[in-house]
Amino acid sequence: MAIRMVRLGTPRAAGEGLRIGTVRRPPRGVPKAEFSKRDFYDTWLPTVAPSQAVMDIAHAAKTDKDWANFFKHYRSEMKRPDAAHAIALLAALSHSTNFSLGCYCEVEAHCHRHELRKLLLEAGAEMIAQAINPANA
Repeated sequence: MAIRMVRLGTPRAAGEGLRIGTVRRPPRGVPKAEFSKRDFYDTWLPTVAPSQAVMDIAHAAKTDKDWANFFKHYRSEMKRPDAAHAIALLAALSHSTNFSLGCYCEVEAHCHRHELRKLLLEAGAEMIAQAINPANA
């Protein structure tokens, strides 16, 4: 059993399990009844999404230093009790079921998924090792 990190809106992998959206906002222009059918997510967990202020840092990021600053601020937000509890819960669930966590970002290396993966591993989560596409690194 393990967690798979995914880009929301992409086709599901075999055995992926429940897909959880870790985004601040639902997909634009998609009726709620179609979120799952269109491979966005089955359920929504904005608790582990970056705040709008932190997303503004990401949207302005151009250099490695900028991205490091974004990840630092995101990690800081994930220390809040509600976020820390959600991460601990996800890590514990990874030992008994397969599920996926995702965001809309095309490049995981420039997405909160990158840091969320690290936080989950630090919390003891079982993660599916995924090949990194150089275009997405």
